[in-house]
Amino acid sequence: MRLSRFFLPILRETPKEAEIMSHRLLLRAGMIRQEAAGIYAFLPLGLRVLRKVCAIVREEQDRAGAVEMLMPTIQSAELWRESGRYDDYGKEMLRIKDRHEREMLYGPTNEEMITEIFRAYVRSYKDLPLNLYHLQWKFRDEVRPRFGLMRGREFLMKDAYSFDLDYEGARHAYNKMFVAYLRTFARLGLKAIPMVADTGPIGGNLSHEFIILAQTGESEVFCHRDYLDAPVPDAGVDFDDVAGVQAIVDQWTSLYAATSEKHDAAAFAAIPEAARVSARGIEVGHIFYFGTKYSEPMRAVVAGPDGVERPVHMGSYGIGPTRLVAALIEASHDEAGIVWPEPVAPFQVAVVNLKQGDAATDAAAGDLYRDLSARGIEVLYHDLDERPGSKFATVDLIGVPWQILVGPKGLKDGKVELKRRAGGDRELLSPADVLEKLAPKR
Repeated sequence: MRLSRFFLPILRETPKEAEIMSHRLLLRAGMIRQEAAGIYAFLPLGLRVLRKVCAIVREEQDRAGAVEMLMPTIQSAELWRESGRYDDYGKEMLRIKDRHEREMLYGPTNEEMITEIFRAYVRSYKDLPLNLYHLQWKFRDEVRPRFGLMRGREFLMKDAYSFDLDYEGARHAYNKMFVAYLRTFARLGLKAIPMVADTGPIGGNLSHEFIILAQTGESEVFCHRDYLDAPVPDAGVDFDDVAGVQAIVDQWTSLYAATSEKHDAAAFAAIPEAARVSARGIEVGHIFYFGTKYSEPMRAVVAGPDGVERPVHMGSYGIGPTRLVAALIEASHDEAGIVWPEPVAPFQVAVVNLKQGDAATDAAAGDLYRDLSARGIEVLYHDLDERPGSKFATVDLIGVPWQILVGPKGLKDGKVELKRRAGGDRELLSPADVLEKLAPKR
């Protein structure tokens, strides 16, 4: 993509309303724009990152056996009355009426709707286990939306819902999502620690929040230091191996890790002082097992092997991709701007023409742009007529992992400069060597 044909509204000054680094950089880098309190438009650069986050989330959900669908954002209030949550949920739920005075709501979550869909079609234990997920925009009317995408009112959520005949099956479904989440966050370049958590309005008695440690985290969390270096399951994990998946979960829950709501000061104090970690944390995922909390009042039942009908055991599993975009920035930035992990970077390479209009630099930069693109590399070609310093600031700010700096001085020796955004390492290479390093022929 040529920058001259792209929409990238860079801000030179930090907006006053941005309190934390991710909010500042998202606005400055032209990734989002606030349209109302806690409601943001994703501009082209931000959308590219969001789509990559969603792609990784999808791949790991599919790998774990979940099946994608899509539910509507507007729900009937009657479903929530069936479960008993309509009056309990509070003012965060946006309640509306249609033109026929039917009570509706903008869904903050989908336990009721997925239960209604399940009960309409599934009657036998032979159709279980089942895990359905979707990526959908949701709305929660936060009393004080702040920190940009960290606590917005409208947000994108991946929510999955598992259905099993009994507790043993439901626990395996929970464990599969636990392991899938470990893999998801690791692939995004994040070290996420699963911590015992409060279930809140979702309900149930088993829950873990996946937390990344960051100074700007909303709450204090506590864990054993060994979690920071714990190995994440590889792509070969067998999700049908009940014992094997349970062993991974046991390993990742064997040491102390808890959110502030579940913190046990005495148990934490029993850990050797050098191994105690008390820090701020950002929640990037939350999983729940809640048994028959919804299936019982909503009559989501299946016939077991004995022919007796019983309510299914359920769990729900959430990841916020929009929140993850902000969390990634909180975890990876410097004074110059964003430092994207390569799997989610909006572009893999930036070609920077340091003397626009010069025949040699125009030709070399154009050739690199075309050759890299032809090899399947996502390239942003900075072809605007700006000073080199301004171009450096732009590509550093938006965090492209690799920068190819094409200038008259280097080209006299047949070289261009290759810079790695993370760490700032630089080397002089021929255009052919740069091409082979970044996009080797297969």
